Amino acid sequence: MPNSKLILTVGSIEDTNQIFGLSESEPGSFLYYTPFDGILGLAYPSISSSDATPVFDNMWNEGLVSQDLFSEKGQDIIDTERALKKFTEVEIKSDEQSRSLVMFGGIDSSYYTGSLNWVPVSYEGYWQITADSITMDGETIACAYGCQAIVDTGTSLLAGPTSAISNIQSYIGASKNYEGEMIVSCSSMYSLPNIVFTINGVQYPVPASAYILEEDSVCTSGFEGMDVDTSTSELWILGDVFIRQYFTVFDRANNQLGLAAAA
Repeated sequence: MPNSKLILTVGSIEDTNQIFGLSESEPGSFLYYTPFDGILGLAYPSISSSDATPVFDNMWNEGLVSQDLFSEKGQDIIDTERALKKFTEVEIKSDEQSRSLVMFGGIDSSYYTGSLNWVPVSYEGYWQITADSITMDGETIACAYGCQAIVDTGTSLLAGPTSAISNIQSYIGASKNYEGEMIVSCSSMYSLPNIVFTINGVQYPVPASAYILEEDSVCTSGFEGMDVDTSTSELWILGDVFIRQYFTVFDRANNQLGLAAAA
């Protein structure tokens, strides 16, 4: 359906000139089973559908945020409730012990520990960066010669090339059930080692408690194979499994990502 414009309210921000697209049909039943109704794209304008100006670009162009960046802690479904003076903070529904949020126009150091480590964006499309290696117990298990990675809140799992992911599934003892799910012993989350992503010289461990997902006493792998065609390097997508561990700053002014352990 042709793009139209609407007033989009996020927390205390009112974007009065936002183009949106309406999908009249979708392949599969993805949106039928999810509690949200759409996707708020926050990548670079270069990949925007129909050359529409993305939401955050409109916020910045209209002077609605004080800094040309946004920050996230975890990711799930936006519950637009909370606003602060210097920037807008939107809480996100998660569980009772760990609320997630997105902040437009600011950084709150109370949501992370240590210092932010900055990583240059390698390609201004998705939020794409260069990773050095992926290791387990000090052994390189993927990305041996460097690879590209997209930090993406729209991807639930941690995705990578099919062959590399197949090896990781073997390392963690995952096997496919009759529904095609990769099942892992729930006790493994207490014994399996971290999988470490080294990015710009800094190590970012993802513990087994993050990459093994438990629901109704059934545990599944948080990794999925996804072959994306690139001409230069294998591509990984650091989705929810990774992002829940790290407070992330998406800095458009300087085309860089900031990562720090989530508090």
